[in-house]
Amino acid sequence: MIKTIDPKAVSQQEFHSVILTAVAPRPICFASTVDRSGRVNLSPFSFFNIFSTDPPIMIFSPSRSGRDNSLKHTHENVLEVPEVVINIVNHPMVEQMSLASTGYGKGVNEFEKSGLTQVPSERVRPPRVGESPVSIECSVDKVVDLAKRPGAGNLIFAQVELVHVHTEYFTNGVLDTAKLDLVGRMGENWYIRAIRESLFEIPKPIKTLGIGVDALPRGIRESDILTGNNLGRLGNLETLPSAAQVLELVQGDGLTALGKIELHRAAKKVMESGDVHRAMAYLLYAESL
Repeated sequence: MIKTIDPKAVSQQEFHSVILTAVAPRPICFASTVDRSGRVNLSPFSFFNIFSTDPPIMIFSPSRSGRDNSLKHTHENVLEVPEVVINIVNHPMVEQMSLASTGYGKGVNEFEKSGLTQVPSERVRPPRVGESPVSIECSVDKVVDLAKRPGAGNLIFAQVELVHVHTEYFTNGVLDTAKLDLVGRMGENWYIRAIRESLFEIPKPIKTLGIGVDALPRGIRESDILTGNNLGRLGNLETLPSAAQVLELVQGDGLTALGKIELHRAAKKVMESGDVHRAMAYLLYAESL
């Protein structure tokens, strides 16, 4: 059963809840800005991502309030001083980041309210967050207002000028995903933590040409044991093993006496340990039974 939702047929608040729960996890832009008087503001936004590396452009959106249609102080500030520091949020600072989202009055410094460290930037006027693993100094290229009604977004195009990274998050000169311990925004009050136990790798078919799921024998495609993820990994193989290779692997592993279902289960198990080639051999042998 499918529930179909027309955004024009429900309230803005109801649609907001549904779409933000569905479109997740979202990275968090923890934005520091200043107004023309130099007063500092620090606020998080989860309508955010990077959209180009040359030129290096990040976009985030401080939406109009769904309650009173007011603009965020961040939005007002970048119109006065077109600069921003985007501070990346990780787990050790997530509670302080959340506290900074409180609706304090204009001119209140959320660095002080949240207890975060204000560090001078090098090329822009807003300070960066000392606790952030990565802080990105940006000039604001343009601001695009999507509408003037409650919930409407205001896209802030931020061009990267400098990136500051704490060296403790590097491993052998490479920024380490597991060490970063980043958090993402989910629906309602939920967040997600990118700890090592939550991470998994998928071979990217960028330099290879996978055979595709449609090239798999029908018995494999319609397996009651294999999942869609299993089929996707099999379809990423560039070639099928030869009949000789299939027989060698199945005989070597002592599986020739197994039936089709048992071979599919064995294939699923070895595939989940990373040996996709061996799994394909088991499956092709099962097709010959």
